[in-house]
Amino acid sequence: MAGIDDLFKGNIVTGLAVGVGVAILAPVIMPVLASVGRPLAKSIIKSGMVLYEKGRETAAELGEVLEDLVAEAKVELETAPAAAGAAAATVMAASAEAAESAPSVAPMEAGTPPGNAA
Repeated sequence: MAGIDDLFKGNIVTGLAVGVGVAILAPVIMPVLASVGRPLAKSIIKSGMVLYEKGRETAAELGEVLEDLVAEAKVELETAPAAAGAAAATVMAASAEAAESAPSVAPMEAGTPPGNAA
């Protein structure tokens, strides 16, 4: 197949004929291309605008979720020392009660299997 470069290399008459043909057909072809291209361009622009707005909404929602998580983490960090102190006091009290109520167990001798303790 002959490319456009080959068409213009041949002779000047062929090049002039193509140029004149394009000049004559351009007024006919351009309105057809414009009538197809304009709605296509508008639909592409509208789609881009919709996608942009959806992206902004999604980014805003993600920002809100992140802000909520940060606020919750700050509250937990602020209340963590008090909660940790209360939890430690509860564990210590439970340990003390368990130690007082647990029966004393004699230590096993080394090498003696359980159940055969003297």
